[in-house]
Amino acid sequence: MANIASDLATNLIPAAVALSALMIVSLVALRGWRDWIQLKREELAAGHMPPAQDATVPHAGSRIEIADLKERLRKLEAIAAGVDL
Repeated sequence: MANIASDLATNLIPAAVALSALMIVSLVALRGWRDWIQLKREELAAGHMPPAQDATVPHAGSRIEIADLKERLRKLEAIAAGVDL
C-alpha cells in the first residue's frame, strides 16, 4: 500500500508542477494579448494608422494587373493587324 502511495506522489508532483507552469505561461500570454488589443484600440481611437505605402509607388498587385492588361492589349492589337500569335 505504501508503494502505491509513493508511486502516486512521484507522478502527481511533476504533473502538478507542469500544470502550474502551463497555467502561468497561459496567463502571461493572455495578459500580453489583452494589452496588445488595448494598444490597437487606442491607436484606432487616436486616428493613428500604420504607415501606408508611398503614394508614388504602385502596389504589387496593381503592377501585375497593369502588366496583364498591357499584354492583352498587345494581343488585341496583333489580332486587329492580322498577325498570328
